[in-house]
Amino acid sequence: MDIREIDDLPKNAANCAPLTPLWFLERAATVHPTRIAMVHGSRSYTWLQTYHRCRRLASALCKHSMGAGSIVAVIAPNIPATYEAHFGIPMSGAVINPVNIRLNASTIAFLLGHSQSSIVIVDQEFFTLAQNSLKIMKEKSQGHFNPPLLVVVADENCDPEALRYALGQGAIEYERFLESGDPDFAWKAPQDEWQSISLGYTSGTTASPKGVVLHHRGAYLMSLSNPLVWGMNEGVVYLWTLPMFHCNGGCFTWALAALCGTNICLRQVTAKGVYSAVVKHGVTHFCAAPVVLNTIVNAPSEDTILPLPHVVHVMTAGAAPPPALLLALSRKGFRVLHTYGLSETYGPSTICTRKPEWDSLLPETRARLNARQGVRSITLERLDVINTKTGEPVPADGKTIGEIVMRGNVVMKGYLQNAKANEEAFADGWFHSEDLGVKHQDGYIEIKDRSKDIIISGGENVSSVEVENSLYFHPAVLEASVV
Repeated sequence: MDIREIDDLPKNAANCAPLTPLWFLERAATVHPTRIAMVHGSRSYTWLQTYHRCRRLASALCKHSMGAGSIVAVIAPNIPATYEAHFGIPMSGAVINPVNIRLNASTIAFLLGHSQSSIVIVDQEFFTLAQNSLKIMKEKSQGHFNPPLLVVVADENCDPEALRYALGQGAIEYERFLESGDPDFAWKAPQDEWQSISLGYTSGTTASPKGVVLHHRGAYLMSLSNPLVWGMNEGVVYLWTLPMFHCNGGCFTWALAALCGTNICLRQVTAKGVYSAVVKHGVTHFCAAPVVLNTIVNAPSEDTILPLPHVVHVMTAGAAPPPALLLALSRKGFRVLHTYGLSETYGPSTICTRKPEWDSLLPETRARLNARQGVRSITLERLDVINTKTGEPVPADGKTIGEIVMRGNVVMKGYLQNAKANEEAFADGWFHSEDLGVKHQDGYIEIKDRSKDIIISGGENVSSVEVENSLYFHPAVLEASVV
């Protein structure tokens, strides 16, 4: 059926532009050029300096023939170079491939080979890991190996011998690489917002990791959605505890530029480091998985600074947080927002939105409500729990288990070079999460388990998550994992 419009006004360059988060950085440098954008140890950069550094990176990459269709891998913790790569690489037209630094050499070899990354930017601490990965790739290449260019990032907080070794192996030092670029480089926004901006890999626990391809449009939308649902304000001070290699830091890499906030880098996450950053830098927000929060809440007194000087907002995801943990955090002054999402959905795509009427409930009851995965984010168009056999929505009774499915603009483009996985993931017009959950009467969803982890006992489904939550409420239990 033809769709009739009230007019015949066409799109033009003045009223329609492809959505991309790259413009956030240009705006931050224009509006707050002298505001501190990045703090890492004794170093700090303003937003104008960050913009110039990202343009230098884009320029240097272009000089090495990087552009549309190219992939640049980054193997590094939460340091300024990793943040800069989230802008500088796509500014060149290339795609960023942030690699999990906790993976072993053989897995990283698979990632680099599958993605065909032409340049690898690697932190000096992880240079030998990258080098070992390339050795594995060379051994399997049967004489057809074309090694990527290695750019090593120096860090004053690390052993200088590691840097000397990397340079001796022919790697280019990151700052020298930037110096070869133009700080006034005329970068170009993507012509199409469907253009890929990032390639991230799943954990690959049951098979080879799958390459999740994300586009500029989704990154733009999620970068605005997360701050909005979290109530983040302009000028926020954000602590990098969530790895930037995980879902591009939940898209907070780009969101911090939109907010003209300040990034506080934390190379290694410790309870002492988190408490110190809150006091020293005035940190207002950070993200962390439940296992990290458990470390923070149970830290010895010498590693804590309590009471907190102000309310600290925490977003947690990655696993279902036990209600007992949420209760303990709230009593220490942390205000926790529980979210849920996947690499395939740009990170947090459902939010356990707090309701004012919950304030009158007992703390334990509030904690149980906050432990649910919640409702869809404002940029996720559809969220449901469906019967795995019929595809029909399950009743909102909080008991009937089904698969959590999603649909909308913050769902990935697909898996790189994996038609079979794409067919399964997008069956019947939904993205299938493979997470099993229930839908409550108020519309909030709650995860019960991964489809592969549900325990069948005597014909009954037993949720490992429910068993873990029960164990966490025992005063003698610090951590629990049900297998």
